[in-house]
Amino acid sequence: MVMLRSIVVFILFLSLSSCQNENDKILMKDVGEQWKKNDVQTLDFKIDDAQNQKNMMIVVRNNNDYPYSNLRLIASLEQNKKKISTDTLNFVLAKPNGEWIGTGFGDTKEITFQYKLNYKFPQNGNYSVKVVQAMRNNSLKGIEDIGIKIQNLKP
Repeated sequence: MVMLRSIVVFILFLSLSSCQNENDKILMKDVGEQWKKNDVQTLDFKIDDAQNQKNMMIVVRNNNDYPYSNLRLIASLEQNKKKISTDTLNFVLAKPNGEWIGTGFGDTKEITFQYKLNYKFPQNGNYSVKVVQAMRNNSLKGIEDIGIKIQNLKP
């Protein structure tokens, strides 16, 4: 099962990297078998061109063990451990008939959601997006990875 998951993640990585702009950054974090309510997923990155606006997207990979059609998250953007903003997010992962919306092979689906569009970072430096799950379960099954995509916009 672990080998199959590794192959699927590798194929997804290849397909994503072939489609993305070379200036885009994608950072992914494996949340493990179960995402505990207080487990903070931290995605660290550096911004060298704060003068240019960017789109920030949340990337979610889920499988058929996920019991819900939506995912609630609390995401905080920090610079040098100082909180800039905190957002409560609700993302729809499945159609009303239960079919997953994301793309991918096998049981794992990946979907990208808007987080901050046309965002201008205050200055160059080190940043973090910290994400916690805000579902009513203390332990959430079926979410495999969470990530952030930082997309450079054309000046």
